[in-house]
Amino acid sequence: MCGIVTMWGGADVPFVKTMMASLVHRGPDAEGTFVSERGPGMLGHRRLSIMDPQGGNQPIYNENRDKAIIANGEIYNYPMLYPDLSANHRFTTTSDTEAILHLYEDCADEVVDQLDGMYAFVIADDENIYAARDPIGIKPLYYGEKGSSLVFASELKAFPRGVANVKEFLPGTFYHSARGFQTFYEVPEIAVQEAPADRYIEELRETLEKAVVKRLMSDVPLGAFLSGGLDSSIIAAIAKKHLGELHTFSVGVEGSRDLKAARLVSKHLGTIHHEYVLTEKEVREKLPEIVYYLESYDQDLVRSAIPCFFTSRLAADYVKVILTGEGADELFGGYTYYKDISSYETLHGELRRSVASLHNINLQRVDRMTMAHSIEGRVPFLDLTMIRLGQLIPSKLKLVGSPPVEKWILRKAFEDLLPFEIVWRAKEQFDEGSGTVDLLEGMLAEILTEKEAIDYCSSHPETTLRSKEECYYHQLFMNAYENPEPLVSNVARWAERPSWAA
Repeated sequence: MCGIVTMWGGADVPFVKTMMASLVHRGPDAEGTFVSERGPGMLGHRRLSIMDPQGGNQPIYNENRDKAIIANGEIYNYPMLYPDLSANHRFTTTSDTEAILHLYEDCADEVVDQLDGMYAFVIADDENIYAARDPIGIKPLYYGEKGSSLVFASELKAFPRGVANVKEFLPGTFYHSARGFQTFYEVPEIAVQEAPADRYIEELRETLEKAVVKRLMSDVPLGAFLSGGLDSSIIAAIAKKHLGELHTFSVGVEGSRDLKAARLVSKHLGTIHHEYVLTEKEVREKLPEIVYYLESYDQDLVRSAIPCFFTSRLAADYVKVILTGEGADELFGGYTYYKDISSYETLHGELRRSVASLHNINLQRVDRMTMAHSIEGRVPFLDLTMIRLGQLIPSKLKLVGSPPVEKWILRKAFEDLLPFEIVWRAKEQFDEGSGTVDLLEGMLAEILTEKEAIDYCSSHPETTLRSKEECYYHQLFMNAYENPEPLVSNVARWAERPSWAA
């Protein structure tokens, strides 16, 4: 997990260094640059050391030193790629990033077809660059224009004034400076396959266990978020089975349901558990910082970012890699509004859309909040094999009964690993179970009056502010950055609703 910066079509060293400085939180362990004489252009890298901490600093070069790579993320099938690649290439590190470079030398544009992982990377190749982002968009990447140069960065806040037309580098896309952009992956539109529930229960167990195990690859300490909800509890249970010793982390207000449930799961699994109690005072003090790192004012995203920020801060004292449960709700129908969808066919399509939309909503929140504290978040539920399986399973096995029980098939698949009251616990979003929503209600009443919020909302007709709460987040957002324009034009919305002050 790192921060990457590229300028191609020019090599303004002070400019790139300024961008790198804004990404120190993504990579506090080392920094490196490469200036190409042929491009011309420049690569910049801030490193968080996960694989080969001693020898894997970037940029990494090929044998002839005519190609260089900077990358952010992890390649989980690196151990499988290494034997064939090492037969034809001389590795100078044990970093998975070097495997990408040598694979690119052998396969060119088709390198992405052989990578299994989460990543954003840029390769300098003589007069050209090649850049790519992972299929689901777990790792971030953005690009813009500075004069005749193309500029890339891991976060929007890294773009100084003078960079125009800043856009998200879309998931499942690669770019070659001589051939432009090309899509190599989209969440598949797969028709459901009717099969007995027992068959899917068995497949779910096998597929998710493999997805978790491959994400245990690390040369540094690894742990798991544990809210006490179904998704994080399943991930923790599988990880504990394979690691033996596992640190888990939970936050919430005093007496919150998440804290109580997480204690129960930790005791059941035998994890080394850590928790932190949130207070209104500290949340209020940290909100400007949370919004700054999040790069969004969306009400739902900020709400869920608050407990994620504090859990990441807690985890950073013990581990550098963290497993999270993101993606399960979108694959298996976990959100309340799914229950209002009129048909299973429509629900199937909405679940696909939800997964495809994660890159600049929930996955942005996980990336930014973990990286704010220099730890790496990994998401087993969003393994491509899990996404495919999720598409195959009929929606009638996801919402079952009257009233519908959400994620029914997922609960059944892992009901023997966890306490009954956890397996069948009603779905609560991170901000609800942790008590954050109730805390915010009281806090915001003291910060902003109704009139102040309406006046503020009216003064920003260019955006749809949906509540008094979101008006406050937007205020923090606009004050957070020297150059807010790239961020304003790229804020994703959890859901579009009418303006609150309309």
